[in-house]
Amino acid sequence: MKRNIEDYIKPGARAHLVGIGGVSMAPLAEVLKGKGVLVTGSDWQESETTAHLRALGIPVTIGHLPQSVEGTGCVIRTAAVHDENPEIAAALAAGIPVFERAQAWGAIMGHYKNALCVAGTHGKTTTTSMCTHIFLAAGRDPSVMLGGTLPILGCGHRVGHGDTIIAESCEYCNSFLSFAPTVAVILNVEEDHLDFFKDLDDIKASFRRFAELVPSSGSVIVNADNAGARSIAFGLDAFTFGLEAGAECTAAHLTWDRGLPTFDILIHGERYAHVSLRVGGRHNVSNALAAAAAAYVLGVPGKAAEEGLAAFTGAGRRFEKKGTYHGADIYDDYAHHPDELHALLSMAFTLDYKRVICAFQPHTYSRTAALFHRFVDELELADLTILAPIYAARETDDLGISSEKLADEIPGATYCGSLEETADCLAEIARPGDLILTVGAGDIYLAGEALLKRS
Repeated sequence: MKRNIEDYIKPGARAHLVGIGGVSMAPLAEVLKGKGVLVTGSDWQESETTAHLRALGIPVTIGHLPQSVEGTGCVIRTAAVHDENPEIAAALAAGIPVFERAQAWGAIMGHYKNALCVAGTHGKTTTTSMCTHIFLAAGRDPSVMLGGTLPILGCGHRVGHGDTIIAESCEYCNSFLSFAPTVAVILNVEEDHLDFFKDLDDIKASFRRFAELVPSSGSVIVNADNAGARSIAFGLDAFTFGLEAGAECTAAHLTWDRGLPTFDILIHGERYAHVSLRVGGRHNVSNALAAAAAAYVLGVPGKAAEEGLAAFTGAGRRFEKKGTYHGADIYDDYAHHPDELHALLSMAFTLDYKRVICAFQPHTYSRTAALFHRFVDELELADLTILAPIYAARETDDLGISSEKLADEIPGATYCGSLEETADCLAEIARPGDLILTVGAGDIYLAGEALLKRS
């Protein structure tokens, strides 16, 4: 029997969240509590997030114990938690319904007039953050769900009282197909998450289904510069943005000052906003166009786009300055796909540094194996490349792939067997005028933080 999650997240109902410390689970817990749901949760380790949730009156258990689900009405889990998890197994055995995190967010979206969902292989967090800045500047009081931390929020989420929810929307495990977008932004469609998707065609099919969730009264917004995004929009009445000629929302009079862009945003040939960004790179110009397009279709004035984008300094772990060591600036970035690496390193070379040093931690064995040669090509762009061990995340190594093999293919690259060795290597080579980047979706940032503690 198919169960409707709406029946289980009403005031007075009980819901247990497995993996409650996650970046989109913690805000879900807060939103559900605000709706009057009696929320409990579990996570595998203590964190600032679990402490924060307890301070809000949400009990959190450390460890996955079967007894934690006793008495709950439903269980909500992240995509990374499988049926073998002791809590999930206990819930299934007891007949307690188990829902995916995305299903819960989708149900919540149905209560908003506008559900602005930002999807794409990369750029989601930055673009969702830009949208948040714009809608806050417009006084729209949005609710927000991000896959990272945004300084203006002090966290990765916001519970507002306006008629709009802004949500980063991930394709992994088809999670975003449980969402209820009224506006769907599609930044790019590329090969990724090949531990779940069969191939690029499978990924495109998923994004197409996501776009088709938008009702006829809503808007699908597509990057006209990206072949994958264009292909999935075929036959849809999509609103386009892009830097190339022909897009409905585009940039004009683009100039650069010390790596930072200033430009006009034109919509249907008319100036919508004049923008000076505080984040560099052509990819961020494109992200700003996407955010402006979303604001435009939802009736936000250009002045708010100007103000919001001018105030945006980046999301957490997106070219985030961590400090200085021996005259070298240390920045951290979440890039974990070749396209993201290309955008990051290309932007880095527009800045006034003598050397760009990239300490990269590949994320998952499957991604590293599937995109091995593309990673080699992009990592060769750096003046010096340091490779940390692959961050396994949800996987085990059954592909015979390693960071050491990547290092062997990149001239002058160095392989380090641990994050501690990575920090040692960076300390040895750092000199004034260097830009040191710690890059990856795992815990590579710890190497940069360890380096700064030696200052």
